[in-house]
Amino acid sequence: MAVPADPSPAPPASPAEPVGLDAARIVFDELARARFPALYSRNFRLYWIGQGVSLIGTWMQSVAVGWLVWRLSHSPFLLGLVGVAMTLPILAFSLYAGVLADRFVRRRVILVTQLLAMIQAFVFAALVTFGTPRVEIVLGLVFVSGLINAFDLPARQSFVAETVDRAHLPNAIALHSTIFNSARLLGPAFAGMVLATFGEALCFWINAFSFVAVLVALLRMDLPSPAPRVNEGSAFARMFEGVRYAWGDSRLRNLLVLLGTAGSIGFQYTVLLPVYAGSILGTGAAGYGALMSAGGVGALAAALYMTRKQGRAGLRRNLFFGLAAFGMALVAFSQSRIFGLSAAINVVAGFGMILYAASTNTLIQLTVKEEFRGRVMSLYTLMFIGTAPAGSFLLGAIAEHLGTPTATLFSGAGCAAGATWVFFRLRTLARRDVAEAAGAAASG
Repeated sequence: MAVPADPSPAPPASPAEPVGLDAARIVFDELARARFPALYSRNFRLYWIGQGVSLIGTWMQSVAVGWLVWRLSHSPFLLGLVGVAMTLPILAFSLYAGVLADRFVRRRVILVTQLLAMIQAFVFAALVTFGTPRVEIVLGLVFVSGLINAFDLPARQSFVAETVDRAHLPNAIALHSTIFNSARLLGPAFAGMVLATFGEALCFWINAFSFVAVLVALLRMDLPSPAPRVNEGSAFARMFEGVRYAWGDSRLRNLLVLLGTAGSIGFQYTVLLPVYAGSILGTGAAGYGALMSAGGVGALAAALYMTRKQGRAGLRRNLFFGLAAFGMALVAFSQSRIFGLSAAINVVAGFGMILYAASTNTLIQLTVKEEFRGRVMSLYTLMFIGTAPAGSFLLGAIAEHLGTPTATLFSGAGCAAGATWVFFRLRTLARRDVAEAAGAAASG
């Protein structure tokens, strides 16, 4: 006898569990979202990719300029003047540029500055291709580049906050640092090969065309309508309003003053690397590019480390460890006469410098009020880069009269002194936190 069929409907089939490549893709996506959430913002992703391409060209041009000046003059002092020419406009105009970054739509400001930087790079490329420019002409073009950067950097630093949710801002800052330092690694390496094979001109042409990427990225972004900007008062009044705000907040004031100290006497050691490659270590253009790339390896490692989720306490500790590592590395670098050892030390120097600078940037961006962001980030630019003319001039003069290793030793000692101040400041903050916690427990 036949068994009748069960009239009840069959249960719905459960969806198949992902297997193989699908499961691995899901796991990878979850890990990526947890570690790099800012990249899942389309606007930030476009900006990140465009900047990455453009910055490789920028680093190639930077290396080519240093080598061109060294080849034409063999003067450490003139190498120091390259740093002065690049950063003096930032010292003079960055505060005013911060007012513009708070007054106008930042994407439009960046579009203008990047277009001008492209034109400057094409002029540089043409002059080097069709002749041998005098050192004075090279310094003049470097000055123009610095003038463009004076208005570009505060807008770019502030613009990052417009491309992601506030919760993902620290991750976006860290990723922005990552792409900058990836370019710092790749750009000098490419430049070293190009310099050794084709000369300086091709580096300038590559940089000129690399700006297309960032311009296209900016134009393709889908940003919300900007909030109304406050335009009351003169530019100078708003500039000093921003300075008063930053100086009145002890957290911002301490971060900026320390950054200015390290930026002026420490971070400018790279302007003397052509002397190490050309005379002290005897490795030529390829060695110069390798030394720059070694610093980029350490800087990239620090930037990747910064993508970890960290609280304010962890960021403060980074200030000490980064600045201490950087200072001690410069002291060791000044004494090395072995290329491999010097390159390894430069890895440590790059790691310490970016660990410190990126932590400073993140702490400032998390602290500042939105209406002051452009002006405070112009102060960050001023302290990070704008204080460099004094440092570059001083290091170039010391190198000219007492030797390049003595100048590098001076830089390292200054940064180590700054790290010592951070150490004692952190102890003071720790005691204050303990006292506040004890008071809260007693009142509870």
